[in-house]
Amino acid sequence: MKTFKKISIALCASAIMIPALAQAQGMHAQGYGPKMGDREFSLSGSGSSDKNFDSGGFGLSGDMGWYLSDRTVAGVRQNVTWGSVDNGDDIWRGATKGFIDYHFGHNQVRPFVGATLGAIYGDGVKETGTAGLELGMKYYVLPSTFVQARAEYSFLFDSSNSAGDNYDNGSWDYVVGMGYNF
Repeated sequence: MKTFKKISIALCASAIMIPALAQAQGMHAQGYGPKMGDREFSLSGSGSSDKNFDSGGFGLSGDMGWYLSDRTVAGVRQNVTWGSVDNGDDIWRGATKGFIDYHFGHNQVRPFVGATLGAIYGDGVKETGTAGLELGMKYYVLPSTFVQARAEYSFLFDSSNSAGDNYDNGSWDYVVGMGYNF
């Protein structure tokens, strides 16, 4: 439970600091980013590790989202990863998740926080549900084109009871990529 508290405090502190960072940028970039009703597609390279960084892998992540407001995007994400397991065979894994992210500010720099819920499948994992919290940053290099970095802490579950039990045994996923609003 100590790990849960530390992660929760770190995520809350980060969420509080992100709007201040966005304001500190001082950039007034009208015309950058999406508006309500726009769609978004992004393609990212991903990496993951267990909480001790003993095993890890790399993969590809594709997102398709719809803006519910100028700041809120909801969508579907597909991940495919290949991994190397400490003292084991290489594996592949897939995950299909729904996500919702809230973006801060209307500048070229857009920090965001969000949540995911979906399913994970493949070698080395039990086919089961997954949920997580994420935070990241988008930087608009053109009015509709951005580069992004995102980190997600996710955990597996097959019932509501196991969700609480498994939170401390989660993993970190990281992505860096590009996207486009249309």
